[in-house]
Amino acid sequence: MRKTCLGITFAVLAMITANSLSYAQQIEVNKTNRTIAVTATDKATADAEVATVHIGFQIYAADSAGAYALGSKTSNAIFTALKKAGVEESAIQSDAQSVAPVQPYEMQNLPEGEKAQRKFQVSQSWSVKTPAKSAASVLDTAVQAGANQSGQIEWDVADPNALESQAAESALKRAHAIADQMAKGLAATLGPLVYASNQVAERPMPMIARAGAGMMMKADAPAPLAISSQKVTRSATVYAVFAIE
Repeated sequence: MRKTCLGITFAVLAMITANSLSYAQQIEVNKTNRTIAVTATDKATADAEVATVHIGFQIYAADSAGAYALGSKTSNAIFTALKKAGVEESAIQSDAQSVAPVQPYEMQNLPEGEKAQRKFQVSQSWSVKTPAKSAASVLDTAVQAGANQSGQIEWDVADPNALESQAAESALKRAHAIADQMAKGLAATLGPLVYASNQVAERPMPMIARAGAGMMMKADAPAPLAISSQKVTRSATVYAVFAIE
């Protein structure tokens, strides 16, 4: 009689868990196929190995031709400076570029004299992939060359899939430990894993730290910003079903 009740208890637990997850497996749950279903989350962390530095600029001029000419000069100065600093051209990816008139509401608080010099604007942005240890120097090089809309950095590892696999492995171990405790609490023995699925959690948002749009470069260039790479973390959630004996 006790065995029958125990089987029913485990069947109910497994059915409730399975119904709460749309991706649950098709496992027959009955008195002869007793199982424990567990959902567990864990993470893996590593030092950043690569960085994507987002750089760009925004400049103004009195007319479209003047804005384009100044924009072209600034654009090529930034690109050339990066290459001279040792950044491979293939590591520099264009994100966006624009030549457009400045809308009146954007200048409503400016002095009349300044409004006349800000009727058109040119903006451009790039993503630069570099080793994590070089992120600060890449940002500094770009800013010194005129990239006055820069600073967002995304940190990552060289092999994100490997870090995600580590997170999934840790989550599965945690699921096994939880299931083992549940089995002991019910005077049963945990059997083999019969099903598992992994759902990788969303990645964290990148750090954002923009240089001011009005930044002016002085003759004596300042030292690069003190930037320390972030730890890279991947999380995984595992749904696991274990047999019990």
